[in-house]
Amino acid sequence: MVHLLAKNRQFKAACQLLEKFAVKDLVSSPSVLGALLASYIDRDSNSQILSWLVIICARSKMIHDALEVFRQMKDSGLRPDQHACNALLSLLAKSRLTATAWKVFDEMLQIGVAPNTHVFNAMLHVCFKSGDVDKADKLVSRMDSKGVPLDLFSYNTLISLFCKKGMHYEALATQERMEREGIHPDVVTYNSLINGFCKEGRMRDAFRLFKEIKGVEPNHVTYTTLIDGYCRVNGLDEALRLREEMEAKGLYPGVATYNSIIRKLCEEGKMKAVNGLLNEMDERKVQPDNITCNTLINAYCKRGNMGFAWKLRNKMLESGLPLDQFTYKALIHGFCKAQELDEAKEVLFNMLDAGFSPNYSTYSWIVDGYCNQNKADAVLSLPEELIRRGLLVDKSVYRALIRRLCKRGLVDYAQKILIQMHGKGLLGDSLVYATLAFAYLSAGKPIASSEALDEMAKKKLVITARIYSCLSASYANENDMLELLWNHASEKGLIAKNVYKLMQQSGLNFCSYV
Repeated sequence: MVHLLAKNRQFKAACQLLEKFAVKDLVSSPSVLGALLASYIDRDSNSQILSWLVIICARSKMIHDALEVFRQMKDSGLRPDQHACNALLSLLAKSRLTATAWKVFDEMLQIGVAPNTHVFNAMLHVCFKSGDVDKADKLVSRMDSKGVPLDLFSYNTLISLFCKKGMHYEALATQERMEREGIHPDVVTYNSLINGFCKEGRMRDAFRLFKEIKGVEPNHVTYTTLIDGYCRVNGLDEALRLREEMEAKGLYPGVATYNSIIRKLCEEGKMKAVNGLLNEMDERKVQPDNITCNTLINAYCKRGNMGFAWKLRNKMLESGLPLDQFTYKALIHGFCKAQELDEAKEVLFNMLDAGFSPNYSTYSWIVDGYCNQNKADAVLSLPEELIRRGLLVDKSVYRALIRRLCKRGLVDYAQKILIQMHGKGLLGDSLVYATLAFAYLSAGKPIASSEALDEMAKKKLVITARIYSCLSASYANENDMLELLWNHASEKGLIAKNVYKLMQQSGLNFCSYV
């Protein structure tokens, strides 16, 4: 039926019938594909119909089905058209399946599909998603050699990629090339360039470019980008002036604009001005989002006003805004600073229950809170409390507690956590043993330090570049003790080869480690 409709040029009806296959999840069924291929011997008709099917699947975000149809076409010696290839590659780019996109692109070339501007644009978008400048340059060279013209989308994608990588010279050179080719920059072009400068705090360059905009009108994104940039470099007055200019042009701030200004006002402790902006948002029906609420919660927590922070947390939930890891971390930090450790611990439980993984800093705040109250024993009971709550306690929890206890010089408590860890069938890793070895050395217990290093050797663990950098940063003021640790570790063959170069760059005597 599909073939007959296509043969009679009733393309819309043919596509609607194909869409019914897609809705019923029959597209990638071997029997359905086989029937479509076998029911008509006209190769051109088969190619056209299966190309439509790829497009339909791609538009419906049915990645597996779109790929299956594409591969069936390839295996059957049929060539998908450029529209189908563009649709599939665009879907893969949006889904960040960059490796798959390159594989499909290579297969397209192998079966004789000649990429047009739109197909190349899809691949440039893949390069943007993966941050791959070299591959983008090669694509442009290929377009030039094949006589495939770049369009506005091509240039904007390249400029966005260069700005993302901090390559401003290349971004501006691309703008110059597009103008030489007779393609005028649009507001997206200027926004990308301005954003690139703002991200690096180069506000003079960003504002100069803003003043040079010609042929297009700055939009919400332009002004919000500049306002955010000025707020990040302590240019609140200029940010507020731009906000007035924005409104004078009939462009009223959205939630992103308000968030930038509110963040800066909170940093400066100007909570009265913040409340004024919140009232203004309410009057203008601009709904606060997670960023707004997290900024305010963080500000109240830093000021020790946990009552306001908790009320705001409740309002978030009432408004249907989900708490994220930033909300939980701000509240935990705030309660720890306020010495309300039971509340901090409860928020930690909630955070874990919600599926978020606290990092080293989060556990450090709780360890510090208990230690400041001379309640280090409470830290020892924390893993068991988490387990009783039905929460997963993995190696990262024990590792964080061990590291922080060692940092505070409580190496005996850290050793007890390690024993608990082993009791649960979890083995210490390189970072755990290296941290314990350093802590014992600092505590004047060289034998215990040596034993920790021996455990590393038994388990065939080594000090990697990441662990070397981590310990060097954590104990930056104890270089002599660190050098002693590296000596001991080197004698036992526990230093990875690529770490010696890092040691040399740090000014350590390289020869003594070889």
